[in-house]
Amino acid sequence: MKIKTIHHVAIICSDYEASKKFYVEVLGCSIITETFRSERNSYKLDLQVGNSSAMIELFSFPHPPARVNNPEACGLRHLAFAVENIEASVAYLKSQQVEVEEIRFDEITEKWFTFFRDPDNLPLEIYEI
Repeated sequence: MKIKTIHHVAIICSDYEASKKFYVEVLGCSIITETFRSERNSYKLDLQVGNSSAMIELFSFPHPPARVNNPEACGLRHLAFAVENIEASVAYLKSQQVEVEEIRFDEITEKWFTFFRDPDNLPLEIYEI
């Protein structure tokens, strides 16, 4: 088997409308398909990330269990998005009332990055390419 690329990342949110607004209006993801699944009383929103083929599947479920939020717990640590200009991206996020950590420098890759959180407090990263 040879993996070509990441196809999608699935996220379960607690407030569908708030998360939809965040990922579409703030982060600029494009809606591919929005489906309400009545048998589950839940939404599935397929979002295109930038100009790539990568997608985010945003799910809503009634009363999902809380996520373990310790950043050193086993499991997916964070989701990172590539940006061309870290300073402009941070300024934009702050203009949308998104709290952003200080910009840091990765001495191994010699790239700039920082973290912010989605409406469910999921850790997201922007990484300057």
